[in-house]
Amino acid sequence: MTAVLVLLVLAVRAHAEDDVRIQEEIWALPLPLPMFAYLVRPVGDGPFPLVIMNHGVSLNETDRSFFPLVEFRDAAKWFAKRGNLVVAPVGSGYGAAAIDVPERALYGPFFSKIGNCINPNFHDAGLAVAQVDLWIIDYMAAEKRVIPKDVVVVGQSAGGWAAIALSSLNPPPVKAIITFAAGRGGRVGGKPNNNCAPDKLVEATADFGSTSRVPMLWIYIENDTFFGPELSKRMRDAFTAAGGKAEYHLMPPFGHEGHFFIGSPDAIPLWTPLVAKFLDAQK
Repeated sequence: MTAVLVLLVLAVRAHAEDDVRIQEEIWALPLPLPMFAYLVRPVGDGPFPLVIMNHGVSLNETDRSFFPLVEFRDAAKWFAKRGNLVVAPVGSGYGAAAIDVPERALYGPFFSKIGNCINPNFHDAGLAVAQVDLWIIDYMAAEKRVIPKDVVVVGQSAGGWAAIALSSLNPPPVKAIITFAAGRGGRVGGKPNNNCAPDKLVEATADFGSTSRVPMLWIYIENDTFFGPELSKRMRDAFTAAGGKAEYHLMPPFGHEGHFFIGSPDAIPLWTPLVAKFLDAQK
């Protein structure tokens, strides 16, 4: 069954680093909402600890249609070189699947909308992607590719928001969650620091924090114009005051736009010491 699902094994394997060779693959995941995924893992049969990496969103259908298959390949490879099997799903409604043409087998609903900014539904949008993470955990465990009780979820932007939502469910397999520039509703109309409804975002963050007990690492960047320092600190304060466990770090400005920090190979030396220390503390 698995052999059918592996669409392509990339011919080039990474050079050995730290005695760990990795292999990159593209999978079609037969989830209740099927989707493609980039998968990178150490060479060998495993099972391996699982890392799921959630990407962000665009509210523009055209932008979603040109969404890259892998948004943070170098970051995913870093996690794989630490011995993990990394799954980075391409959300339904992105890439070719963003074109709503059912008769041409290119239908893919964008299912994590927040609705109108007057009354955005940040809560359910986060939980929608969190549900995908739960499906992936169940599927990869059933395939016996991963260690079922050793899962880390990583998310950037809206993918980070989904990871915060997931933490509110406290799924037993998930031992830690890491977010980069997490949030929803950033840059309305393309205007910097113009969040859709910041008070409602903070309110939803507190709601998730009221039940979340998973250890979390939150990384934000000073020159992020989607979720700047003032807003991210409000989210952190609301989350922890409600009972959530979040270790917060604000990184110095990076490039012209800090929001896409995790996607840059140049940023890896900057965030990996924090992440490695956090993960080592969860062992």
